[in-house]
Amino acid sequence: MTTLLAGDIGGTKTLLALYSLEGGRLRQQRTERFVSAEWDDFAALVNHFLGSGEDTGGRPAHACFAVAGPVRQGRVKLTNLPWQLEQNALAAHCALEQVELVNDFAVLIYGLPHLEAHQHVPLRAAAEGPDPEAPVAILGAGTGLGVAIGIPTAQGLKAIPSEASHAEFAPRSQAEWELKQWLQQDLQLERVSIERVVSGTGLGEVMRWYLATDRAGHGHPLAAVDPSERPAATANAAAAGDQLARRAMDLWLGAYGSTAGDLALQTLCSGGLWVGGGTAGKLLHELQSAAFLEPLRRKGRLSPVLEQVPVLALTDPEAGLFSAACRARMLMG
Repeated sequence: MTTLLAGDIGGTKTLLALYSLEGGRLRQQRTERFVSAEWDDFAALVNHFLGSGEDTGGRPAHACFAVAGPVRQGRVKLTNLPWQLEQNALAAHCALEQVELVNDFAVLIYGLPHLEAHQHVPLRAAAEGPDPEAPVAILGAGTGLGVAIGIPTAQGLKAIPSEASHAEFAPRSQAEWELKQWLQQDLQLERVSIERVVSGTGLGEVMRWYLATDRAGHGHPLAAVDPSERPAATANAAAAGDQLARRAMDLWLGAYGSTAGDLALQTLCSGGLWVGGGTAGKLLHELQSAAFLEPLRRKGRLSPVLEQVPVLALTDPEAGLFSAACRARMLMG
């Protein structure tokens, strides 16, 4: 039985898991969560994990680690940790044949072709189904907004990281224009990126704008909520029928859907447009609504192009680990 090592490395926590390859399918055998700051050296953490369990499948030879940061030439410096990781050095220190470091959002591309039914939900079917020879794309609102593209190759999808979320936010309505002007002035920004609005943090900013500028915001309960908790509180209030929170949610969903449609046009991803990130599972019913899907589709004379793009939600909270395991399997050749 072949064993593979996968990891999802963040500034706060690190998840490591062993997967077995059984009949061409990946099965998670063991996983453990670590507090990242408690370890000075990532290689030591990996060796501790590999040596701490009773694994029947033998020591893995191939590993993929999803890392919160840009990977360049096999190296990455994590923003909130002292770790400086390099693929070949990790392989040598951990007695692994091959290690690959991949950005923690881009790695999701490698898992998409192998998802099982419980890991995703269709949001909208394409007129002719997904094109297996076309690119795929994924975006996901969490703390920020992740974007990645998958290009078909003879060896499978190749993940291309992207900073598309830091392009200029382009208002589509008077409300979005006023929001952009307010954010730029209030936060003293040179420019307003898409991520400032279309992200979990962005939902909180939209609500904060309404609280500051709308008459219904005076004395509103969400004004007293901690900013870090305001996005979730806004979503909950909207679901409970609060009208101001509903307006904030609908504006946010419209901007999110429009951004998703723009990404589909930029990549011609008739292989599939995926919506992931921390909000995909939590706000699935909102992503299934016309508030999200109509702005995604409504692209003027190019709207028919969007009809050829299937739209799906990646809802598995452990998709990062699974996708890293899928990439580790690809390293076997």
